[in-house]
Amino acid sequence: MFTLLLFILGFCLRSECNDFILGQPRLYGPSEALVNEVQYFQCEVPNHSMIDAILLKIVKEDGKMLGEMTSLKGEVANIPLYIKPLYEGYLKCVASAQNNSEINATVSYRHYLKVIVPVKDAAIIYSGPDEFFEGKTLELRCQLGAGNHVSYKWLHNGQTISQSPFHHMADDRLRIYRTTSKDSGFYMCQARNIFNKTVYISNSSEVIITVKDLVSSPDISFIILKEDSGNYSALVTCQSNRGTTPITFSLYNRAQLVTNATSKERHTAFKVPVVMEQHLGWLQCQAENGDETTYSQWLPLHVVPVGGPVEMSYDYDIGENYAVVGLRFYCKAAKGTHPQYQWFLNETLLQARGSFFYVDDQPPVQSVLLLSVGRSSAGMYHCKVSDNFDNTTAISSQRRYMDKEVVNRLPVLVVAIVFGCFTMLILLVFSCCLIGVLFRRKEYGKVSLGDLLPRETILIGDTTWPKRDNSLIS
Repeated sequence: MFTLLLFILGFCLRSECNDFILGQPRLYGPSEALVNEVQYFQCEVPNHSMIDAILLKIVKEDGKMLGEMTSLKGEVANIPLYIKPLYEGYLKCVASAQNNSEINATVSYRHYLKVIVPVKDAAIIYSGPDEFFEGKTLELRCQLGAGNHVSYKWLHNGQTISQSPFHHMADDRLRIYRTTSKDSGFYMCQARNIFNKTVYISNSSEVIITVKDLVSSPDISFIILKEDSGNYSALVTCQSNRGTTPITFSLYNRAQLVTNATSKERHTAFKVPVVMEQHLGWLQCQAENGDETTYSQWLPLHVVPVGGPVEMSYDYDIGENYAVVGLRFYCKAAKGTHPQYQWFLNETLLQARGSFFYVDDQPPVQSVLLLSVGRSSAGMYHCKVSDNFDNTTAISSQRRYMDKEVVNRLPVLVVAIVFGCFTMLILLVFSCCLIGVLFRRKEYGKVSLGDLLPRETILIGDTTWPKRDNSLIS
């Protein structure tokens, strides 16, 4: 009987030991730590008085052990960790009875640890050319020798680059779409991170990027020069409004290359011999600065000297009370491709602008003299036209007198037209009256005389009958 009791007691004790479960451990510690520093994490297991020694381990979620310590008689374990970058993540404390594998281990709730690695050795990585033409995409990357939890800032010529439709910044990259020459300059990236209010910054060295402007379509023009020998030549100017220099300009006469030159400016000039009044072809400028070639309009190389007659006409503006307040004189030559104009008032040359006039030259078509009508503008006007490359011969227009009374006087032609219209109106009314009278007389001529005599009436019953008075008929 005693033996049976001991067997049952032993069985019960064995069962209780197997079913004993440790309490869930609690893990405390910093949520953020600097790499290569020692940080202490606390782990404790409440209500474990039945077990003298408990092994406490700090592990990551993948099971890798970072540190351990044995807790005796319920002591809180201070476990030191030498922080490494790979320690970042969720940590757990695992509690187990030391030297007793029959007691099940317990695990704490997760604790997240953020590990800060200070930034250093920032550098810009760019594999493209340092010079390229506008319109392409520029992509730069900021590479670090060390660092995590980093924020980046990009600088262009010392100024912070802001996000825009054409400037996109994400993570460690900068992308600039549809680049222009304004994107040329010095680029630098700045990496930073923060630990415990301490800011770590690393600046890269600068990278120089040059974005070149495509050359615009050139304008073409020419002036005529008279040589000492008496011959003439055309000075042809090719000019582009934009484009990174140097620019190579080429002059073509139809499909034939005449000459070319590379200029550090956006323009250049070529000299071409000409013969008066001969059509010498069609000129075109071509411009190229390393990418596409652009073309000017075609320009005829045809020089005609000024020839007469020179005509001067005018029109005017009407103000209040139908008085003329402004006058425009027009000066045109019968022919000439390069004319220059001169205006005269009482044989005095009028320069470009005065108190009462303004000269608007519109070569090769005409020149316009705008006048305000008043006392100061009264006088005799005429214009002269000559070649702008040879002013030794000038052709003069007829002279025209102008003052306030003259321009407001009705012209003879206008008076004649008004008088003629009035006369025609009177004749028209008289004709209509005469035709009416004749037409009426013709109608009355078809009626007998008896039908025109007065009549009496005779009452017979209820009917009234007319009675003719024959005594009036002779």
